[in-house]
Amino acid sequence: MKNLFGNTDGLKADQKRRLENLYRRKESAEFIIGPELCHELSGISFEIQRQIGLLINRSGKISYVIIGDSRQIVIPVLSDHRVLPGRLLGLKYIHTHLKPDEALTQDDLTDLSLLRFDLMAAITLLGDGNPHQIHCAHIRPVLEGDPYTILPPVYPGGLKLFCDRIIRATEEILAKNEALYDSKKGDERAILVSVSTDSREAALDSLDELKELARSSNIRVLDSILQLRHTPDPRYLLGRGKLSDLTVLSMQKGASLLIFDQELNPSQIRSIANQVDIKVIDRTQMILDIFARRAQTREGKLQVELAQLKYLLPRLVTHNTAMSRLTGGIGGRGPGETKLELNRRRVHDRITRLQKSLEQVKKQRGLQKSMRKKKGVPVISIVGYTNAGKSTLLNALTQSHVLAEDQLFATLDPASRRLRFPADFEVIITDTVGFIRNLPKELKVSFQATLEELENADILLHVIDISNPRFKEQIQSVETILKELELDRIPTVNVLNKCDRVPPDICDKLVARYQGIATCAQDRSSLMPLLKELEKRVEPLVLNPDL
Repeated sequence: MKNLFGNTDGLKADQKRRLENLYRRKESAEFIIGPELCHELSGISFEIQRQIGLLINRSGKISYVIIGDSRQIVIPVLSDHRVLPGRLLGLKYIHTHLKPDEALTQDDLTDLSLLRFDLMAAITLLGDGNPHQIHCAHIRPVLEGDPYTILPPVYPGGLKLFCDRIIRATEEILAKNEALYDSKKGDERAILVSVSTDSREAALDSLDELKELARSSNIRVLDSILQLRHTPDPRYLLGRGKLSDLTVLSMQKGASLLIFDQELNPSQIRSIANQVDIKVIDRTQMILDIFARRAQTREGKLQVELAQLKYLLPRLVTHNTAMSRLTGGIGGRGPGETKLELNRRRVHDRITRLQKSLEQVKKQRGLQKSMRKKKGVPVISIVGYTNAGKSTLLNALTQSHVLAEDQLFATLDPASRRLRFPADFEVIITDTVGFIRNLPKELKVSFQATLEELENADILLHVIDISNPRFKEQIQSVETILKELELDRIPTVNVLNKCDRVPPDICDKLVARYQGIATCAQDRSSLMPLLKELEKRVEPLVLNPDL
């Protein structure tokens, strides 16, 4: 005999026996619930004055008998039932409500969405304990209106709803949505989620940047959801009702991935992933994934792997069902991919070895720095927000061919080139990794050796994309990071790039406001003012290397 779940305290032995005997029943797949079982369930529920719930599988067998109190039922963890992509849970949830006017509650509909039940039904009771009406709802497989369909109430004499046909039709549509996603091709389809305490404008700007990050990682964005809250939910970040809508939306659109704009703690990732049953990552993991794709040098790969392991270390929970959705593919690829499921001790050991390797890199950079000082070659480092045009500017100034694409973090590894001025002296120009708002702390630590290269610079070129509507916030982000790295003491030249995309009068105002030099990195003829300014600043350093 199977166990009873929930609130069984105070029940008489006969009542427990009658509840346990419910497991022996087998119902027709066409009925919401059989008439005989409907009356028996209603009678017991009225007698004990507690709600009773049944979870019935598609073969008609009762898998769970759950007892609640007079107001609600707590559904147990359904560890034996996992939802497959494009499918429902495979269980109907039938339960009683003690009042005749108490139809499906919002909690019922939320459970329907989150747990993806085949059907949700509530049996209301009359004053004599007989069933009054049965209220039913099922998940809506198409994008129109609410994420669920509430059916007209039926009476105990009309329980043949042909539930099997409704379930089959729903799953056929969901399967078509899922078929749009081909995991073998790596065609990830994502819904972006932001739960912000900022203004709507700031939150939308951040979501737009998250879309660009997704594009850089070859992810197709299906939709985005924004929820403004005074305080984020400590468990799910967003409200439970919104999470249920998100669960159904991901099914309706065939999404394979949820990307949160805010960093999720380990508990939140597990809680959300267990509810939506698809992979869940956050902004930090997205950036780490892009870095893993772009790292080419040994140093870059070491830095990315270290950042990945430091980020995932607190999220490695043994025997957690969400673990498979935390690693592999988007957010888990790269040099650290084969090490993500190691136990904590081995991860700690690997982190220690990586840190030692990066210390060696730091020493090598120190030797390079001393050699440059001996030769008296000035260093100019290009900094700026990601995708501001830094690599394009390096190519234009030095006639080199560093990879430059219209993507966030198109280039990751530092690149250094020589530039000779007409006055017959040379400088080294270095292109560094682009900055971004809320740069993950794991990357700041891991890329310390690369960022320390900026300490060697005699001049910083701060490249600003003035065609970007968020360029002011980007300037602030870059200046904040430079200040954190104690690099704000180095002389800086503001390069107002992509001036060809801005009206001339506005460009002139920006030049005056930021005391910068307007350029179009793709047009070498526009770089003469910049070259003259650099020559003027560098020449004293060449003539007097001790400056």
